[in-house]
Amino acid sequence: MNSWKFIKDAISSLNANKLRTALTMLGIVIGVAAVISMLAIGQGASSSITSQIESMGTNLIYVTTNRDPNNYRPLTLSDAAAITESGGTASVLEVAPSVTTSSTVTYSGASISTTILGVTPEYSTVRNESVETGRFITSEDMEDYDTVAVIGSDVVEDLFGTATNPLGRKVRIGSNLYQVVGVLKDKGGTSIGSSDNQVLVPITTAQVRIITQTGTYQEVSLISVAAASTESIDSAINEVSNIMRSRHNIQSEEDDDFMVMSQEAFTEAATQITGVLTVFLGGIAAISLLVGGIGIMNIMLVSVIERTREIGLRKAVGARNSDIMLHFLVESLIIGLTGGLLGVLLGWGISSLISGVAAFGSTSLNAKITLDSVMLSVLFSIAVGLVFGLYPARRASRLEPVEALRTE
Repeated sequence: MNSWKFIKDAISSLNANKLRTALTMLGIVIGVAAVISMLAIGQGASSSITSQIESMGTNLIYVTTNRDPNNYRPLTLSDAAAITESGGTASVLEVAPSVTTSSTVTYSGASISTTILGVTPEYSTVRNESVETGRFITSEDMEDYDTVAVIGSDVVEDLFGTATNPLGRKVRIGSNLYQVVGVLKDKGGTSIGSSDNQVLVPITTAQVRIITQTGTYQEVSLISVAAASTESIDSAINEVSNIMRSRHNIQSEEDDDFMVMSQEAFTEAATQITGVLTVFLGGIAAISLLVGGIGIMNIMLVSVIERTREIGLRKAVGARNSDIMLHFLVESLIIGLTGGLLGVLLGWGISSLISGVAAFGSTSLNAKITLDSVMLSVLFSIAVGLVFGLYPARRASRLEPVEALRTE
């Protein structure tokens, strides 16, 4: 019996019970669709996060406070100034200290909970932030502790709508009014939030009026450093670390009360985290494939019982055990393969729907279906069909012809 004959007979047997075949196949379809969509969402989230991080610049270095040492000293504006003014920082291009907090911003009855950043004029260059309209924070704003603000596009939309020009208008942050002097260019959101949902004010104003501190107003949350080039990042990290140890009177690396991380390391960490989550989600979705496989085994066992006389008749006219076994395996294979292909189409539809919903919600999440995930899912569905069809097929092949023909 040739291969095409096996396939025709298997298709004919499956067509004889279309509804049962469709319901059996449904478990594989759902399982493959779940795997495809989960992997696509994970890939899309990883790409979105990486793109968002890299949009800030590929030569960035971050300096933060390490609170593990008992006598740690917080980062200050003086630390940032020392990095800028030191003659030994040939690898450092520019430095931008900042402070961060969250607050509610209101205007004429409308309000939004957003991130408040106290920044310096250099922040625009170091963090690749530019204004669409108006201007950025200036040195004069810092020196005079001016209550001015540069706001993101999400803040503009939520507070002012699309018909109102926000420039010159005053928003309330805490107990003070801040005049809007600029609107940031739209960068889009990611799966971890929108970079357009922020308000920038002079760092000195933020320290005095917004952020409550027990010590000096010099304390900052983060120092962003732009290296001269991507090739000089390691050199810049060493130079910045040496300056910080000198200022904080630290003798060895083990006692560092600060941490220095490059943008590249930050991107790798984010990619690793999203990769683990993608595998985790894909693994959970793959469980439904196993459930579908159990469904195949169950139906094939029922089919063997129902077709006992047919099996006996086939053996009586010369069919070998291997022929009977192969016939039932081909049926399982067709269910697994067809379910896998339909699952890929359903997974593509789910991924497209999720991408559309994310875009509607102003979140940049483009679910990506890769050839690897498609091949993996289809091959896994075929394997499930074969593995879970093996026992029923083997049981069918071992039926004795005489006993099978006696079955009513």
